[in-house]
Amino acid sequence: MANEPARNEDVRSVWQNQKGEGIPMSVDAIRLKAGKYRSKIVWRNTREYLAVVFVVVFFGLQFVHTTDVLARVATGMIIAASLYIAWHLHTKGSGRRLPENLGLTSSIEFHREELVRQRDLVRSVPRWYLGPMIPGMTLLMISIGRTNPGHVKHFGWVFGSFSALVVLVFAGVWRLNVRAARKIQKRIDELDQLRGDAEGSGETQREL
Repeated sequence: MANEPARNEDVRSVWQNQKGEGIPMSVDAIRLKAGKYRSKIVWRNTREYLAVVFVVVFFGLQFVHTTDVLARVATGMIIAASLYIAWHLHTKGSGRRLPENLGLTSSIEFHREELVRQRDLVRSVPRWYLGPMIPGMTLLMISIGRTNPGHVKHFGWVFGSFSALVVLVFAGVWRLNVRAARKIQKRIDELDQLRGDAEGSGETQREL
């Protein structure tokens, strides 16, 4: 989720350039931008799904081969968390295609709703993306230290270092998504301005 696709072109600048020529922002222009944004969402989700597949396969093999009950519980929790992440991303973050029969105002509103959905998704990353992974990973480290005391020397130091690394990585992912949410909010604000300009210029919702 760190590479959240919020860098779509500046809608308002296109509107202003066209406005200078006396040509209003068209439905096709909004449709093009919505289509590009949806493509980025699809590609982002595909990467996340592939990552989930990797995690499920990797920890699934660990689950099958380990004989330690605690390790099985831990790997099972990680697998369950990964599947939950994929489900949440699919249900809350899938890109929707702009319907063909929408007029200008409705097209702007639809694209805005999509941006709002994605903004809310990345804002809540700590709750549905990072949080579910923590219990299983913590339990896995404990199981490693408990079942292999001879192979893991200075386990307290190793556990503390690993935990610090996880915290730093999670904090970095969270920070990147906060930044992405701000960029999406900027696009939402631009669309609000565009919608107001379209309504003020007499553009009305129409069926194509």
